[in-house]
Amino acid sequence: MKIALMDSGIGLLPAAVAVHRLRPDADLVLSSDPESMPWGPRTTEDLTARAVACARAAAAHRPDALIVACNTASVHALATIRAELEPALPVIGTVPAIKPAAAGGGPVAIWATPATTGSPYQRALIRDFADGVQVTEVACPGLADAVQHADAAAIDAAVADAAARTPRDVRAVVLGCTHYELVAERIRAAVQPAGAPPIVLHGSAGAVAAQALRRIGATPAPAGTVAPSGTLTVLLAGRESALPAEALDYAEGGLLAPAGVAGR
Repeated sequence: MKIALMDSGIGLLPAAVAVHRLRPDADLVLSSDPESMPWGPRTTEDLTARAVACARAAAAHRPDALIVACNTASVHALATIRAELEPALPVIGTVPAIKPAAAGGGPVAIWATPATTGSPYQRALIRDFADGVQVTEVACPGLADAVQHADAAAIDAAVADAAARTPRDVRAVVLGCTHYELVAERIRAAVQPAGAPPIVLHGSAGAVAAQALRRIGATPAPAGTVAPSGTLTVLLAGRESALPAEALDYAEGGLLAPAGVAGR
């Protein structure tokens, strides 16, 4: 089994780790174009072209499924990618976890890139899945870039800025950009009021990984199964490479490094 994932940068790591945990034997293909980040400020046409290029590079390795592990690409380019690659290759998009967050009753905050915050796409998700729940949209300028470059000071500054604009009574925070899942605990620490019940963070990685397996009729490996680890292929702008150095600053990158997933 081979699962490919694409994103602008290392935001695909959480979903890749989620796939690896469900199926340690799966071969992984990670396709990104970090030199073109950020994608959010680009025109829809430019963003779509870059996302399609990453998808094509991944598809050339003949995976069984492709995960678009990027909220921005899913908003703007998912339909184009599916039109080109499906039905031969199942394509799974990433949707902010607004529905499960709202199921708790709220109040809910959605942290997302400025390009996604307030977009018709996000507003439609709120309308469809969080009707009657108090929802605050929080734009997080610079956070995805800071995470991509593993810039601790910039991450802390961006998180603090977003936390200051997050209502203190929220009970759940939706991580509306896949990069944010890499710094989830920093976000939790910034928004958690002292003495209050724990705030629940809702990412998309686990659900996306499970959906990818469902689309190809695969099941998670039984607990305790010992099997050879799958291979890891990293594509940067379509060229085979090693994991970017910044990826190894995060636990997820370490899990996918050659010690955790065999490199090619």
